[in-house]
Amino acid sequence: MTSVWQDLRYSVRMIAKTPGYAAIAIITLALGIGANTTIFSWINSTLLNPVPGLASPRQVVSLSLGRAGDNPFPFTYPDVEAMREEQQSFTGITACNTTPMSLTGKGKPERVWGMLASVNYFDVLGVRPILGRGFLPEEDEKPGGAPVAVISYRLWQTHFGANPGVVGQTLEINQHPYTIVGVTPAVFQGSQTGLRSEIWIPIMMDAQLLPQGDLLHDHHYFWLFVLGRLKPGVAPEQAQEEMTLRLKGEAKNYPEEHRGHDSVTVYPLWRSPFGANQFLSTLLPMLMTIAGLVLLLACANVANLMLVRAVGRRREIAIRMSMGASRWRLVRQLLVESLVLAMAGGVVALVLTFWTAGTFMKFIPATDFPISLSIRADRAVLLATILISVLTGVIFGILPALRSSSEAPVALLKEDTGSASGGLRKARLASGLVVAQISLSLLLLICAGLFIRSFMSAQQINPGFNSHNVLIASYDLFTAGYSKDSGTEFDRQIVAKLEALPGVQSVALSSRVPLGFGGGSTSVKPEGYVLRPNESMETQVANITPNYFQTMQIPIVKGRDFTLQDTKGSQRVVIVNETFVDRYWPNQEALGKQLNSDLTNEWFTVVGVARNSKVNELNEKPMPFVYLPLCQVYRATMIINARVTGDPLAFGKTVEKTIHELNSDLVVFDITTLELREQIASFGQRIAGTFVGAFGLLALVLAAVGIYGVTAYTTRQRTHEIGIRMALGASKRDILRLVLGHGLRLTLLGLGLGLAVSFALTRYLRSLLLGVASTDALTFSSVAILLCAVALFACFIPARRAMRVDPIVALRYE
Repeated sequence: MTSVWQDLRYSVRMIAKTPGYAAIAIITLALGIGANTTIFSWINSTLLNPVPGLASPRQVVSLSLGRAGDNPFPFTYPDVEAMREEQQSFTGITACNTTPMSLTGKGKPERVWGMLASVNYFDVLGVRPILGRGFLPEEDEKPGGAPVAVISYRLWQTHFGANPGVVGQTLEINQHPYTIVGVTPAVFQGSQTGLRSEIWIPIMMDAQLLPQGDLLHDHHYFWLFVLGRLKPGVAPEQAQEEMTLRLKGEAKNYPEEHRGHDSVTVYPLWRSPFGANQFLSTLLPMLMTIAGLVLLLACANVANLMLVRAVGRRREIAIRMSMGASRWRLVRQLLVESLVLAMAGGVVALVLTFWTAGTFMKFIPATDFPISLSIRADRAVLLATILISVLTGVIFGILPALRSSSEAPVALLKEDTGSASGGLRKARLASGLVVAQISLSLLLLICAGLFIRSFMSAQQINPGFNSHNVLIASYDLFTAGYSKDSGTEFDRQIVAKLEALPGVQSVALSSRVPLGFGGGSTSVKPEGYVLRPNESMETQVANITPNYFQTMQIPIVKGRDFTLQDTKGSQRVVIVNETFVDRYWPNQEALGKQLNSDLTNEWFTVVGVARNSKVNELNEKPMPFVYLPLCQVYRATMIINARVTGDPLAFGKTVEKTIHELNSDLVVFDITTLELREQIASFGQRIAGTFVGAFGLLALVLAAVGIYGVTAYTTRQRTHEIGIRMALGASKRDILRLVLGHGLRLTLLGLGLGLAVSFALTRYLRSLLLGVASTDALTFSSVAILLCAVALFACFIPARRAMRVDPIVALRYE
């Protein structure tokens, strides 16, 4: 222990003697380590801790209808009951649904998000309220008979002033009284990663909180997210097989509803398909891999610095070995020095991570959806920083340490400190590290180029609608107590009032916005279509008012738009998109065809065919889509789409004022522009482009510094040789070619290796790229040319210095 302490003190003294070298090494390592700790802080807060506050979270799994690889699908309540009955794989299965609620009774109504949940919800998750209790078994027996609520710690703080006597108080939700029976811990915000809930209410109260009414006996409405806690010793695959078997009875009794959804898939909680991790489980590991490459680049750079520095310490090392120091003793000393540098870099990286960890949420556009990711640098991040720093110190320190201690002390003592022979041997290792640097830099720059091109392509993709100059705003008539008839009249009045406003070109209501959160689907039966075995007929749907296509500037290629004459008393009508026609009625006239929707179990006549447009993602293939008239298929929560002249946000206050002229207590939310909402669809490309681009730029700088350092070092070691060449008649141009040729050979070797690696690895990025191939020739060639140019410029500086060498001085150089 004493000798280690001596090594530590000696290392600090040696590093302090060369502050320039220390500063460059520490900053380089801090950037490499910081890139990794930043991404790890995100992974730690999402994938490693997907639902904070759970007891034994690894035993909790997420269930989905459908097979692995299919689009995930929630369950009906009868599905959940069928799986629960006499099951043997779980200690408990719970179901829940995230839904908006309105806090009423005190002042202006306030919109919050909460959950309807089975009474065993908190028991299955292992969450114990800090005040009061969870739900009781008897609160799961009678529909409408459990008006109780558990509130979040946040709601308790903000609305009840952290009153310890809150249990037993009444909270009015959607104009119905509920008794508060518990308060959740501060760390728990719900069971869907990235979504925050403020209130939990027993699922028996669904009729008061969901506009669809009683869903407890509905076999065709899929709305519940299911979680289960595995029994000890039960594998997820075993549970998946049992749940699929138990679902068969329900699927057999209701075959139309379960067409394409007759099996169950079990996911670990970190990869749950119902939450942010559905996307983050792909994005974050990719970013972590790229950050790891940046760290390897930093290690190679610092290793080169240590090799150069070791040349000046060769005599010191030889003397210590001559005095009896073993090779292991010297290796340990040099590794301790490396670890001191790495830990210093880790400290700087940790400081940076405290700031960068919180940047993740800045990439998410503002929305009414309760997105909340609590990302911070905690103890796990601190531990990861220490481990990464130690590993980094070993990686960049081991090769220089082994190389420096491998030479015979007698030979070293016979040489002068500046002798070229030992230096050139180290230069070969340094050159190898530079080749590796250039290869990794090329890979990182290609990845950055692909993501940047992907983001640019996302801006140029035609989504099939025009998002410019469109204001959107939302309201929920169900939570405000409107009936179907009064809600339909409100919709009619608000459209008429908004159309009369100056500067408004057109107005329409819709149940969803393209490329935004939320949506909806319906199971359809197209006239004359013969279903394939187990084919799912679930189709994306939007409820709209007349002028929607005009407002969104989606062309109707055949037929007509909805009109005010399409009322609940008239013929049921529908508009479908081109893909719907191509799939179900190929080479047929679609106008006049009929389809059945399970939303009302009525037959609708096709009166129009609309051009395809993007629905959920920019890179999606065209999918069937149906538009239903709002006057015939009512929806309580609607979105105002208003195409205006000038800045849409300037109309926000006017729209809100107009709504409040009809109902001063109606909550208006999510006032933004369609253009801003569309950014949600390119969230992955923006975050990947930003960070991978930054990593690529850092890699470019590190590669330039690396090849400059090696070229400068080898040029200095060859000063005597250069003097001889010049004395024998070599021109300055010959010397320039000599130095640049060495750098060019290293660069071309690194580029060749890097291109091969890039071609092999970038194919794994396909799912994250938009409008650009993973082996895009323009990106590969542009990045290779850029890196080659930067490397040659880095070589030119020492080459220019070598051209100015005085031959007489050079011949005296040793």
